[in-house]
Amino acid sequence: MTAPEATAPAPDARVLDRLYEVVTARKGADPSDSYTAKLFAKGRGKICQKFGEEATETIVAALAEGPDHVVTESADLLYHLSVLWAEAGVAPDRVWAELARRFGTSGLTEKAARTAE
Repeated sequence: MTAPEATAPAPDARVLDRLYEVVTARKGADPSDSYTAKLFAKGRGKICQKFGEEATETIVAALAEGPDHVVTESADLLYHLSVLWAEAGVAPDRVWAELARRFGTSGLTEKAARTAE
């Protein structure tokens, strides 16, 4: 099975790092000027709620919509995940390092190691 062809060259994954930089820069901005700042002003509970809503919308898109809708919902989900990381004080590099640590390890082995801790 081959991957579907993209219609345009995709930017590399570093776009997520740039998104995180923009999100953190807006953390102290005026909530009336920035949706991101408004989320931060409403607190972690609201940020988590929005992330959950976007996760649900992504799932619904995957089950009932076409690939284009999955793409747009996934972008929303990643944006809200970036806001959640910034609120929780988690830099993307920490997540990338954890993914790299797990790379090449069987998912079952990795999960068993976490359960044993």
